[in-house]
Amino acid sequence: MLTIEKLKEYGADTASGLSRCVNNEALYLRLTNMVPTNSAFKSLYDSINANNLDEAFSAAHALKGILLNLSITPLSEPVSTICELLRNKTEYDYSSYLSLIEEKRKELEELCN
Repeated sequence: MLTIEKLKEYGADTASGLSRCVNNEALYLRLTNMVPTNSAFKSLYDSINANNLDEAFSAAHALKGILLNLSITPLSEPVSTICELLRNKTEYDYSSYLSLIEEKRKELEELCN
């Protein structure tokens, strides 16, 4: 079960995330629980693998907004970086970013279970 303490240990800035949820802990945890299964992760991976940088940017931008609002720092940092690269349509080997994002997504998913 996801808790504020587990999220703090994971590296999330729970104070900021909670403040954006008007300090409603139940709301914050419910929203955070939904993050690991967000379809934008799959869209990001699939779009990059298909070299569709516009679609990949859309997915990264959506994730960036969610992660920054909830202050899920371990995921928001690599997603923000990849988002900016994609915004500029940078030809790049994104595999290291995708691996890090997937690793941190799985860690969060484990915390949620």
